[in-house]
Amino acid sequence: MLETPSIFKYSSREQSRGSENLGMRTISRKDSQNQCYNGRMNTPPSLGWYLSGFSDGEGSFNVSLRQRPDHKLQWQVVLTFNVAQRDVSNLLLLKKYLECGRLQKRSDGVHYLIVTNYIDLVEKVFPFFERFPFQSESKIRNFKLFKQITVIVYSGEHLTRTGFMKIVELRERLNEGKGRKRKYEKDDVVKDFERILRDYTSDSAKAEMI
Repeated sequence: MLETPSIFKYSSREQSRGSENLGMRTISRKDSQNQCYNGRMNTPPSLGWYLSGFSDGEGSFNVSLRQRPDHKLQWQVVLTFNVAQRDVSNLLLLKKYLECGRLQKRSDGVHYLIVTNYIDLVEKVFPFFERFPFQSESKIRNFKLFKQITVIVYSGEHLTRTGFMKIVELRERLNEGKGRKRKYEKDDVVKDFERILRDYTSDSAKAEMI
């Protein structure tokens, strides 16, 4: 299984195809959900199970943390579902039936289908894999954890310190194993929150003295 790399855009034609089909008509959230449901139900079962098995072996669910001074908590949660393979055929099929995501290509020829929009994850990706569930224990476990984290973001609770720390705790159990590499771990977040609290306390004390 491959990790999300620094990659190049796959194809402007492929990226714009969806918007060309929509034209100028505005689609409501309810219409969008109905279209997604109809698309999932129209997926041939044999193809749905094939794409699920393909994603079980080649896909991954990742939650990254980024320091962002311009954010309320000074941290950003980045959700990613990605599937990677050199042959792009299966990725094109998966993109078609998920009805979301973007295709990208790395310099060494590996193609990626990536979904980072939390609304697409909740309304398109999750229902597809609930209809065609994963079979491996590790993917089932990671899918469940990733869904819990995404729902916190979807609800807006991640903008509170309590909600954000829930994500950090759940993330500790995601993709467990020796090969897991992360820029920021739980200890980094806790230490930074302690620093922010110290700075806030110090600034408040200074303000009272003026």
